[in-house]
Amino acid sequence: RMETDCSPMELPNNTGFGEDSDYRDFEGTDVKDMRLEAEAVVNDVLFAVSNMFVSKTLPCAEDVAYINVETRERNRYCLELTEAGLRVVAYDFDQTDERLQTPYHETVYSLLDSLSPAYREVFGNALLQRLEALKKDQS
Repeated sequence: RMETDCSPMELPNNTGFGEDSDYRDFEGTDVKDMRLEAEAVVNDVLFAVSNMFVSKTLPCAEDVAYINVETRERNRYCLELTEAGLRVVAYDFDQTDERLQTPYHETVYSLLDSLSPAYREVFGNALLQRLEALKKDQS
């Protein structure tokens, strides 16, 4: 399950309130949350890929957002972000292919690690540099 920060005003989806409930104004708050989650994913790893952005073409729904990514090898993917994790849904930007049955990855790091050797190298080097900096700070 992906972690999300929720403000106390947001209601979980399983509150049992009906469609005609007074709480229907709260519906849709998750849409923004999944888009925010997608933006956070992009900001986390943008430095290690050629291009990455939340799709403005594909619809964000209560439980899903789409992210376009181009690896340093110039391969393009459209990723689906849900509570289950991230998975490739097409081999181009702003597309989904229902026939594609790719596995879910719990993290964007794991997904990109499986798709892009160059991502793995850049991310690993960044990690090493941070560790070196920490080591210097402690001496």
